[in-house]
Amino acid sequence: MRDTVNPVFSIGIQSLWDEVSHMPTGGVWWMNVERREDAESLLNQTIAAQSADAKVAAITMGEIPNKIIRLHESHGPKKIRLFAMPKSENGLYSLYRDLLCSIEPSDYLFILMCADNAWKNIPGDRLRTWLNNASRWTNYYHCSLLILNPGNNTDAQLSLLLGEHRSLSGLASLRYQGDNHLFDIAFWGNEKGLSARQQLQVNYTDGVWKLAEKEETNIQPRSDEKVVLSNKNVLEGAPALSEYWSLFDSNDAIFNASRTAQAATVIFAVEQTSQIEQLARFIHTLRRQRGTALKIVVREMVASLRATDERLLLGCGANLVVPWNAPLSRCLTLVESVQKQQFHRHVPDEINTLLALTQPLKLRGYQKWDVFCAAVHDIMNNPLLPADNKGVMVALRPVPGLRVEQALTLCRPNRFGDIMTIGNNRLVLFLTFCRVNDLDTALNHIFPLPTGDIFSNRMIWFEDKQITAEIVEMQAVTAERWTTPLPFTIGRSEVMNAAHDGRSWRRIPEPHRLADTKRGEKA
Repeated sequence: MRDTVNPVFSIGIQSLWDEVSHMPTGGVWWMNVERREDAESLLNQTIAAQSADAKVAAITMGEIPNKIIRLHESHGPKKIRLFAMPKSENGLYSLYRDLLCSIEPSDYLFILMCADNAWKNIPGDRLRTWLNNASRWTNYYHCSLLILNPGNNTDAQLSLLLGEHRSLSGLASLRYQGDNHLFDIAFWGNEKGLSARQQLQVNYTDGVWKLAEKEETNIQPRSDEKVVLSNKNVLEGAPALSEYWSLFDSNDAIFNASRTAQAATVIFAVEQTSQIEQLARFIHTLRRQRGTALKIVVREMVASLRATDERLLLGCGANLVVPWNAPLSRCLTLVESVQKQQFHRHVPDEINTLLALTQPLKLRGYQKWDVFCAAVHDIMNNPLLPADNKGVMVALRPVPGLRVEQALTLCRPNRFGDIMTIGNNRLVLFLTFCRVNDLDTALNHIFPLPTGDIFSNRMIWFEDKQITAEIVEMQAVTAERWTTPLPFTIGRSEVMNAAHDGRSWRRIPEPHRLADTKRGEKA
C-alpha cells in the first residue's frame, strides 16, 4: 500500500514480500536481466503494479517507447510519461538534465530500459561517477529510479556494482534457467529494512511474473556446506563418492550450477592453457557474487599451469590449486582440508585488473637502464603478487677481456617478463616469477655458453626488500655511466641456429650441396 506522503513503488513480480519488492522515493535500484524479452515484460509488469494515481515515467535507450510499453487494461497508473534517449554514453550523462526540461521529477518512478550491453564498454570509474550522480539526483528531487539492464555478459558489471551500496539501494539479477527464472538478490534496501544474498525462483506464465509457490515458505536456501560440484574428470573415471557429490561434463556446467550455491565445494578441472582465462572469469564471478563461504578448488589434470596462471586463479578467488602430479587420493585430502574455510583474501572488482597485474611484463630482452629500473620497481610494488616470490634479479660481471656489450649479444631470453640492461660494466637481468633455486636452469636456457665461461662473478637478489633496495641504488646511477649496446644488437630478432637439449645449447649443422661439375668444365 502506497503512502500518500512518501510514495513507495513495487517491482513487477507478484507475491514477493515487501522487503525485496518495495522501492521508496530517494533511491536507485539496478536489475540485470539476461534476456531482452524478459526485461521488456518486467518493465510492463512493473508499470502495471503501480497504483492508479502513481507518477511513472519510462525511458527507453535507442528504441521508440511506444513499441515496448504495453499498458494493462485494468491495472497500473492512468497515464505515464514516455521518453526516448540515444544509445550512447553521452546520452546517459545528459539524461537528468534533459528530464528536467520537460518534467517535475518529485514523487516519480523513473524506469530506465537500457540497450543490450549498454554499459559493456564504459569504464568502471565512469560508471561509479554516474551512479553517484544518480543517487544524489533521486535524493534531491525525491524520486525513484529503476534501471533494467538487459545483456548476456553482465557478470563483470555485477561484480563491480557489489561495492556501490552507497549509491545503490538495490542490486539484483534475473536469469533464465530454461523452465523458470532465478531472481538473485545481491542486496535490497527499503523502508522495511535490508535483505541480502537471497535467491528466489520466479515464473513467467500468462504474461505475469510471479514468485514460485515453493519459495513462499522457504525464503532462504538451506545450507549446502556438504555439497560438492565437480568436473567428472577430477575423479579420473570413478563414480560420485557420496550422495552429496554431483558430477558435470564441463567447467561451464559447473559454473552454472554453482551460481545458486552458498557454501558448497566447487571443483574445476584444467587440462590446457587455453582454458585458464575463462576459468579465471568463472572463479572471479563466483567469488564476488556468492561470497566467502564457497570453496573453489582447481585441479590441474595435465601439466598446463605456469606459476603466473596459478597466481591468477588464486587472485580471482580460488581457495586451492591442486598440481597435476598429485594423485587422486592426495587431491581428495586437499579438498577435505578446505572444508569450513572462509575466504579472506581481497579480490578486485574488475578481473581485468587481475589479468593485467598477475600476467608477466609485456617486455622482453634489452631495456634501457631507466626503463629496466621502472619496470622492476612496478613489479615490486604490485600488491596482488606474492611477497618474496615476484622474481630473481642477478648482476653478472664479464670475464676479463670480454666487454659487457659483447656479453649482451649472448643473452637471448625467450619469455615475456625476462628483461636485462647493461651499465657499470655488468649485465643485470630480472627474471619474472623465477624461483632462486631455478636460476641456473633459467640461465642455461638464456645463454648459449656456460655462464661460468662468460662471467667471472654474479650477485643475486630474490627477496622484495633486497631487489627494491638495489633498484633504488641503480636509479641513482647517472646516464653517463649507462652502457649502450653494440649497434648490430639493437633491434635484431634473428634466431641463432642452435637448440637446447635441457642442459646446454648445441649448434645444429646445416647441410650444403657442393657443385657437381665434370672434369674439364668450368665450375
